[in-house]
Amino acid sequence: MGGDVETIKERLDIAEVIGSYTKLEKAGQSFKAKCPFHNEKTPSFFVSPSRQSYYCFGCGAKGDIFTFVEQTEGVEFKEALKILADRAGVELKKFSPQNKAEQSEKERILEVLEEASSFFEKELSSNISAQKYLKTRGIGEESVKNWNLGFAPAEWRSLYTHLLSLGYKEEILLKAGLVKRVEPGSGKSPYDVFRDRITFPLKDSSGTVIAFSGRALAKETEPKYLNSPDTVVFKKHEVLYGLDRAKDKIRRKDYAVLVEGQIDLVLSHQAGVDNTVASSGTAFTQAHLERLKKLSKRIILAFDADAAGYAASEKSAALAMALGLEVKVARLPEGSDPAEVAKEDPAKWKEILRKSLPAVEHFLSLVLEGEKDARKAGLAVKNRILPLVALLESSIERSHFVSLIAKRTGIKEDVVWDDLKKVKVSAAPPPDKGEVQEGIKNHPSRSDEYHEVMALLKENPGDKDLMRHKEELSILMRIDEFDEEMSRLRLDMKEGDNKMLARVASLARKRDEQRRKMR
Repeated sequence: MGGDVETIKERLDIAEVIGSYTKLEKAGQSFKAKCPFHNEKTPSFFVSPSRQSYYCFGCGAKGDIFTFVEQTEGVEFKEALKILADRAGVELKKFSPQNKAEQSEKERILEVLEEASSFFEKELSSNISAQKYLKTRGIGEESVKNWNLGFAPAEWRSLYTHLLSLGYKEEILLKAGLVKRVEPGSGKSPYDVFRDRITFPLKDSSGTVIAFSGRALAKETEPKYLNSPDTVVFKKHEVLYGLDRAKDKIRRKDYAVLVEGQIDLVLSHQAGVDNTVASSGTAFTQAHLERLKKLSKRIILAFDADAAGYAASEKSAALAMALGLEVKVARLPEGSDPAEVAKEDPAKWKEILRKSLPAVEHFLSLVLEGEKDARKAGLAVKNRILPLVALLESSIERSHFVSLIAKRTGIKEDVVWDDLKKVKVSAAPPPDKGEVQEGIKNHPSRSDEYHEVMALLKENPGDKDLMRHKEELSILMRIDEFDEEMSRLRLDMKEGDNKMLARVASLARKRDEQRRKMR
């Protein structure tokens, strides 16, 4: 494994790798950019090709190509290794039959999930009913192949029997979420989780199968959609269906389209909207949105045009806006869903997305269309729309939408402002761990950071941003020294040494002077 890592590092240039994710500017022998891991106006993210490392002076993010891919893609080291190995053209050393016993439990689970995916694909190729269903939904043969769609037979133990015949243990099938135990003491073997269902393999961002979602073939079967249970490799509140294929397009187009179901997604991609991802039938979560935020801060919500879809889109919009995302919402024909529109008219689907409105404007229109009584409409605006306006970071945007609300409702602007000021934004999640709002702070060691700046200055003498960071660090280090000294002096004072008062006052004045220089 160590040899593979070194080979990949030798073949790949860190600036080229990071440059494919975010725009880099030449800075002497190094490169700089706005940090991809936190919001900032001035570039503080530096990449050093000579040292094959990166460092952000705003949030402290640092590392090599592997840690960068881990942080950006939201994957663990093994997945980052695979992504970079593919990029470098390095064939990773695989486990041989002799040392297969040394595989970790996670690796065995991933392996059996791949086998299950192959089994389902093969079953689909011989099941006419399943093929007919996909055809009636408008899913073409190429899409079936691209998305590795499959079919789980109706028999209770088809997959279970097949995997046991390949030498897999019952325990690993249970841990992979592919089979379930019958009641203890019944003496019966576990049975397949997915039966008589179209299968959609759920993958991590590197394309590795980590779970499945199954769509019932029979109309009377409930639930209509069934997901794998959470396992050591799959957490459904974190995984976005299609992200492995859409992530590069989301970066390039700088926005993502969010739909609810797998068929919505497949048909959206088939229609040419290849920056679409889906939540796999569950509500969009903060983890989903934080993952997308690493790729783009702009999203379009395209949910079913029914009561449930409207409610889900409003909730998702609020969550996304609380995270600082720019949210638009697509307006589909009443009673339709993305799959139907994309299947019937791909051009219309693209046009609907192009005409998406900012979330506040979209939901304001829905409120006013659905409530003709002026008083009730005003209350709905207060309770549903103003909380969304309050989530906007920009004062200019808030002012724009207050004016729009006043114009559309006939309510005076100052009244709208009064109610807006009373809104408590309690639903907003805490900021990302890496997010830094002001200056340079929360670093484990100012000294280490100072040495990092000095090393980069040797490569980029005279760089204004680096010089600014050096000056800020010098001041912060002096402030730290003052704070430490004052803490010691306060302890002395508590012990009755009143002679320290003058020294404390003097140090406080010096510290205030240093802080004024930071403004």
